[in-house]
Amino acid sequence: MKFLDEYRDPEAARRLVEATWRLVTRPWTIMEVCGGQTHAIVRHGIDEVLPAGVTLLHGPGCPVCVTPLEKIDRAIALASRPDVIFCSFGDMLRVPGSERDLLSVKAAGGDVRIVYSPLDALQVAVENPGRQVIFFAVGFETTAPGNAMAVFQARRAGVSNFSLLVSHVLVPPALEAILGSPDCRVQGFLAAGHVCAVMGFTEYLPIATRYRVPIVVTGFEPLDILQGLYLCLKQLEEGRAEVENQYARVVSEQGNRPAQALVAEVFGVVPRAWRGIGEIPGSGLGLRDEYADFDAERRFDLASVGPRPEPAECIAGLVLQGLKKPHECGAFGSRCTPEHPLGATMVSSEGACAAYFRHRRVAAGQAGTR
Repeated sequence: MKFLDEYRDPEAARRLVEATWRLVTRPWTIMEVCGGQTHAIVRHGIDEVLPAGVTLLHGPGCPVCVTPLEKIDRAIALASRPDVIFCSFGDMLRVPGSERDLLSVKAAGGDVRIVYSPLDALQVAVENPGRQVIFFAVGFETTAPGNAMAVFQARRAGVSNFSLLVSHVLVPPALEAILGSPDCRVQGFLAAGHVCAVMGFTEYLPIATRYRVPIVVTGFEPLDILQGLYLCLKQLEEGRAEVENQYARVVSEQGNRPAQALVAEVFGVVPRAWRGIGEIPGSGLGLRDEYADFDAERRFDLASVGPRPEPAECIAGLVLQGLKKPHECGAFGSRCTPEHPLGATMVSSEGACAAYFRHRRVAAGQAGTR
């Protein structure tokens, strides 16, 4: 437990909080860009011990949450085919499509399987040569190397009944989309440490310079987040806008070069639609033409599954952009719960609405400053 306990030390946390109170002289607004960080912040009440006027916004840091409704409907259409074994991480099964979810497809007899790695899905394909096996490849840069490896291995082994339904998204273009919005209130970012462990943080350097915002690569334990906030606020108070690495025990500036090379071999940058936000140019990864045989959307006819409108009552898009807090939704905790979600932010294990429902039960419509 040593490497957990030392980052959850109450006395060290108290010292960081006190240092932050001594540092801050005016209101600031900071966004964390990771659903894991959001859950840690809400679970440990970090936003409630910050100086008055320091506001934390929850960004689009949950890959399940930003997967567009059309992609969920396509997953459901594929999983409903009798010739398909549809494999996915478990957190995608309860994400609502326009009419139902993957769990209801499974309940109706569809062969939907939870796996813990894309390589597990590849093994399913090897063991079932007479059926098509599709893996739902969702995630930020963090999961891209594993998905790339599965495709790379499938081609090398000649496994022709395996494909990916790809919904990969990239963090830096999302930050630029947020900063370019006329409604943007963000003055600094906590960047996701696991993404940077793969990609490094050189991509953030021009963003910090162009938009004059500090970006602090931050881990996921309470002391990580408190220190990341302190470093970000210190830059703001001093008028600096740089990229700092709080998570140096895991992240290097250049990241994991072999993983990056594998991703670049299999995937190319493409436009990507984000749920509740819309299409962001250059914000996704798609399979390169050399690997088109492993693209489920090219292999199967999905032309009939087009864009669908989001539920009118759901404000997930505003939550993902940091424009609203979960408890500011009139349906929160009543018409929208983890058992009966209106949107992905309530059902995903990294969703902001799920974090508030689990750790901070407040009345629907109750506004807060943090």
